[in-house]
Amino acid sequence: MYKHKIIDFFYKNIKGKKPDVSEQNQRHDGKFGHWLEKQFNIAANADNQADLYGYELKNQTSSKTSFGDWSANYYIFNSGNYRNIFNKDLKVDNRNIFLTIFGKKNLEIEGRYSWSGEPCPNIYGFNKFGQKLVVESGNNDILAIYSFDCDQRPDKHEVVPQELQQNNLILARWYGNSIPKDKPFGVSGKCLKSKMEDKFNQNGWFTCKVNNEGVYDKICFGDPLTYDNWIEMVKKGIVFFDSGMYNQNERPYSQWRANNTLWDSLITECY
Repeated sequence: MYKHKIIDFFYKNIKGKKPDVSEQNQRHDGKFGHWLEKQFNIAANADNQADLYGYELKNQTSSKTSFGDWSANYYIFNSGNYRNIFNKDLKVDNRNIFLTIFGKKNLEIEGRYSWSGEPCPNIYGFNKFGQKLVVESGNNDILAIYSFDCDQRPDKHEVVPQELQQNNLILARWYGNSIPKDKPFGVSGKCLKSKMEDKFNQNGWFTCKVNNEGVYDKICFGDPLTYDNWIEMVKKGIVFFDSGMYNQNERPYSQWRANNTLWDSLITECY
């Protein structure tokens, strides 16, 4: 029933249209998605719920599409540990210290450090910054860990404080199926299962696709996804962490994405 409402709305209000984003910030990657949401009368929100009638809307992008901007529940700089290093009153200031240690300095923008690109941990193994992602069995938590022995930076002894020159140091943790009842200090937010299934395990998801002229010509639907489905794709590297954290913006930018080949493979119906 609800699917037919969405399809009817697409045919009446979107099919055959080319997005007009001339009044939006042209540097904003999400401008086309915002245009599409507006056509469906979906209000911008941060409640992490499915967009419309229990379906999550994902806009077609050029190469990769996000499941969500889901920050870790735990970061070492908010944990209360190593207070002699992360010794500022504001969380964002402690995060900025973290970025100077575990992030990368931008050679083109003065004073900018980021936890993106090269330092961003992935599931395949330690990167040159000594970081990787692991999925813990049991609760299916995702951890970003650091090992000093795997850090290939020539100046690591100067950059990393001696107390943090450890192996398997947990930098961040996303709790998987649940969050412990006795939450450790500094832990906040919902577990990944809740975040993921609130969006994708209701009625499913849908996307609207454009033709070669950039005109919307079809609407496609995918089935609901469970956290068990999703975490298996994380383990294989099909779903990946795409951090955009940097010290000149308070937003953590913790996107979890997949290439569009995956999204296309999950489509079950098109109209």
